[in-house]
Amino acid sequence: MGFTIGGIRDLRSGSRRRVRSAEGTAAAEYTGLWGWDVVPGARAVRAGGRTVCSCGAANCPSPGAHPLSFAREVPAGATLEKAVAAWAETPGAAVLLPVGRSFDVLDVPQDAGRGALVRLERMGLPLGPVAATPTGRALFFVAPGAADALPDLLYRMGWDDADLDLRPLGTGDHVTAPPSDLGGRGPMRWLRQPVLDTAGCPPQARLLLGALAYVCNRAASGAAVSGPPGR
Repeated sequence: MGFTIGGIRDLRSGSRRRVRSAEGTAAAEYTGLWGWDVVPGARAVRAGGRTVCSCGAANCPSPGAHPLSFAREVPAGATLEKAVAAWAETPGAAVLLPVGRSFDVLDVPQDAGRGALVRLERMGLPLGPVAATPTGRALFFVAPGAADALPDLLYRMGWDDADLDLRPLGTGDHVTAPPSDLGGRGPMRWLRQPVLDTAGCPPQARLLLGALAYVCNRAASGAAVSGPPGR
């Protein structure tokens, strides 16, 4: 990695001269400590009583939730100095993480995601980072390849014909990372923060999918998320 946990602590507590924003601090942490690529992203801003994208496009399809075309990506493993310098070129940019490289994402309703977290922890199953959106979604970070494999996994587990509010995100997608704002709706946050053991090696989707499918199906039917996972 580009720097150490001690370096991150120094960055958070006493090095604001180099990184003056929470986003800049987060970008340095994601690249140097967790080994993720980071992309500066657009922001949603208020103009004339409506929300528009800082990219300047009048009909932007994803206001405040896409990479800035002119900004350079900060690669995984970048040193602290390089991460700080790169982010200084795009002050105010949101922190976006490219999906499909170090991880894919399983996107579920937040209430269902919280229920699944409890179940998975009780079962002693491995867990990676889990982010919460201000729009009521939970994003489970899983091993790359999950998005392509999901239909087959659901079929083999018997969930292919169920009513599931479960979406995969893979190559070509980006997720807005904490503490950045998501499209003017509020800040992203962690339900389960990254840790060294799983940030660079998140769990296989098949290990979590049974619990996630179960709670999503229960939520779709209006039932309380209770009882053992399974069909």
